Amino acid sequence: MNDQPSSYISPKAIARPVPSKKGWGVFAKAPIAKDELIITWGGNIIHESLFDALSRDEQRLCVQVDEGLFMVPSVVGPGDYINHSCEPNAGIRGQISVVAMREISVGEELSFDYAMTDGDSYDEFECQCGASTCRKNVIGNDWKRPELIARYKGYYSTYLEQRIDHLIETGQIVVNPVQ
Repeated sequence: MNDQPSSYISPKAIARPVPSKKGWGVFAKAPIAKDELIITWGGNIIHESLFDALSRDEQRLCVQVDEGLFMVPSVVGPGDYINHSCEPNAGIRGQISVVAMREISVGEELSFDYAMTDGDSYDEFECQCGASTCRKNVIGNDWKRPELIARYKGYYSTYLEQRIDHLIETGQIVVNPVQ
């Protein structure tokens, strides 16, 4: 049986316990440049019809990769422990890669906003990230908030970028560029 983690994590990052969060986090152990690859998730792709059969712990480790499709890690590893923040330092490239949105210093916890990947309500929760911009509640429709669309341009999962483009083109959402 293969016990290798299904996700890649940069040698510049490390997962470690975060007792204050009652779980794990991923931290920079070397400087990380803007747009540098940090994590690429791997695993099995399942249809949303199979999602409800997963345990809550399995669901928490999933990432939505397209309309009605979710990736479940086949073997959980360090790359699966990156946490949410409403003021993230990382974003999504494509469907399964996490990249730095800015320069990241040694010791910083790496995080992305789940609004960058989640377009369904499977992982809604009361946020305790502590950021000054904290939304307090993370919900499945956060991806369409105009202020997030402007702030995260180029860092959404591909399928969400397509949803956003459609909403903008049809005038359903108006986005003002970040100043």
